[in-house]
Order: sequence, then C-alpha cells, then structure tokens
Amino acid sequence: MTLGTMAVQCIWGLGAIFMAEVVRDTYHIASHTFPPLQTLHNWHHRAYKRDFTPVSGELYAKAQLYNDVPESLAMMAAIAVLALALGLPGLWLGVLYSGGFLLSALLRAQGWLLTTDLTHEPGPLDTIPRPWLVNRSYHWRHHFDNVNAYYAGNFTVLDKLLGTALSLKNKTVAVTGASGTLGRSLMTALAQRGAKPIALTTSPGADFPEGITVQSWQPGQEAALQPILQKVDILIINHGVNVHRDRTPAAINLSLEVNALSALRLMDVFMETVAPPAGMAIKEIWVNTSEAEVGPAFSPLYEVSKRLLGDLVTLRRRDAPCTIRKIVLGPFKSALNPVGIMSASWVAWAVVALAQRDIRNIIVTINPLTYLAFPFKELTQGLYFRLFSQTAKHKQTPK
Repeated sequence: MTLGTMAVQCIWGLGAIFMAEVVRDTYHIASHTFPPLQTLHNWHHRAYKRDFTPVSGELYAKAQLYNDVPESLAMMAAIAVLALALGLPGLWLGVLYSGGFLLSALLRAQGWLLTTDLTHEPGPLDTIPRPWLVNRSYHWRHHFDNVNAYYAGNFTVLDKLLGTALSLKNKTVAVTGASGTLGRSLMTALAQRGAKPIALTTSPGADFPEGITVQSWQPGQEAALQPILQKVDILIINHGVNVHRDRTPAAINLSLEVNALSALRLMDVFMETVAPPAGMAIKEIWVNTSEAEVGPAFSPLYEVSKRLLGDLVTLRRRDAPCTIRKIVLGPFKSALNPVGIMSASWVAWAVVALAQRDIRNIIVTINPLTYLAFPFKELTQGLYFRLFSQTAKHKQTPK
C-alpha cells in the first residue's frame, strides 16, 4: 500500500468515526419517537439525578444494558455494512470506534467499569455549552431542559441542521427595544417557538399584544431590573438610537449611553443572576450590535457606539458565565432606518432560526462582505483580547 493510499484510507477512517456519530444521533432521535426504542431509552433518562449522579447502581446498569449496548450495536452494524458495501478498509476504524462504546457499556452494565462517559460525569456544571462539540452543559439540557432537543452525542452538527441545538420552548425571554419594529417582530417569532416573551420598554404608553408581560425601564436604571431578570432565561439587548448626522456633545452622550453603556450594564446585571446548577447551561444574552461593527452605516455616532458595544461584548465573552450571542444585522426597515431593505419580520425569523442552530454570531444582511469581514474581525479581536487581558471573576447570585 502506497503512502498516498494509506492517507486516503486514514481520511475514510476519520470520516467513518463521524458517520458513526451521525448513526448514534439518528438512533437517539428514533429513541424519542419510535415506541419500542423509547421504552429502552427511558432507562437512560431515569438513571440520573440533576447533577448526573446515578439514581442507583441498578438503574444505571440497566440504562447501560438497555440503551447504550443496542445504540453501540447500531453504530457498529451501520458502519460495517457500509465498509463491506464500499470495500474501503479505512471504514473499519468506525466499527472499531463504535466497538469501544459497546465494550464500555457492557463493562458498566456488569459493574466492572465504575467511571462514566464525559458527558455524564457527576458534579456541578463548570462550563457553558460548546457550539460544535458536546460537553456536559450541552447534554445536561437534553436531560433536564427539553428531552426533545439537544440530541447530539459528540458533534452538534445534526442538532444544528434540525434546529434542535437550542430549545426555546417555555423559555422566558426579555427583549429590550420591545416597542420598536424589530423588538415586536422578535417577540412574535419567539412566541411562535414556544417562548414566553417579556417586553422591556422605555415607552410606557406602548401597546403590546395581550399576554405579553411589559416592564418599563430607562437607561441608567438597569439595576432595578434585577428581580425580573432573575427569572429570565434569555436577555435580548435590542434597544438603540440613531442620531444620524448630529455630532453635538448631547448626541455623543446619548449615542454612547443608549447604544453601548446601558447595554453593558444590562449584561452585568443579568450575568449576576446566572446561578447554579442550571444557569450556566440555560441562561443566554443576545446582543444586537449591527454590521456597523465592520462597515459603514452612514451615521458616524451610530457606528462609533455600536462598534464600542461590539468590542465590549467580544471582551466580555472571554469569561462570561453564560452564552453570549451577537446579532449582526444589515439594513432593515424601521423607525431608525426608514429606507432599510429587509423586512423586520423576516430578519426576526432568521435570527431565531439561526439561534436555534446555536450560531453564536448571527449575521443577517444583504451585504456579502459582512459574512467575510465579521468572522475575521471577531476571530482576530478575540485572540487579541485573550492574549492581552486577564480573566475576570463574576459574582453569581445563588437561588
């Protein structure tokens, strides 16, 4: 076998490992929809307490025998059939990989292997959910947030494709700028996906649909929102002001206060409410920073204040106790931008759909350059902040 042939078979082998994980995730989804498999899979969900400690040794052993063993056999069988059909030796690496899970499950079922797999290790959660690789916080949500989401075992690709990488069902979501065009559209899109929106508005007289909880606030009064934010799962910071061509001192102060500083204070107040055990896994902040982070908006103070907000969000992401998403939007029609091209309802639909696929930087724009410039800016700036800033400690409010 030549060196080139060996390299090709190694690539097939790595692909077989990924395919085995796809089979695992597909089997997992079937275990939540097909009654005979559901009966077996229920043992797995019954086996753990909220901190992933086993309910009992007997339940844990049965969960391994009735769920993990057939799941591993399905992975092995699917890749073996593919290897035989295609005649590619490298695919047998996927069979060997799956066999490792089968052996571990059999040993645990007999009580001969006392350690569990990484996604079910007992103890408090200590990291936020990862976007591409499943960790304990990501999988914790499948057990204790929504069993009909977060199906992925190791790679989150299938969840992203299905829109099950973030469940909004029964989530309490507070939206600032709620009386604006995008704020209203976001609350509608969220409600359609089972969320419970709260309108945080600086316009006390604004009219909202029946059933929407409304909370008035003003920039500078962020600390007063802590009691309500304590009960909020997702905070969407969406308020803003556009002074257009004005460059007076008052316009400068207003732009910085509304577009950047009040948003930063809201983030700080919300992060203080992230309490164990569920806070790190479930709580999130979405910040509407605008594509003005990387391009002109033809409104200098809007650009300056939004870029400042974007830079601060990137900095705070380094050690935030919860997931922070950026919403990077192009021109949509609203009171701030009456000549916008996109409709607010479509933008809101796209934002929520991408969030459900666990996209951390949500870009919705007609400008193709933003899709290139923003990821580069975020990557390089994030690296710079990592190298030249220190980790901060966040105060957490226990429940």
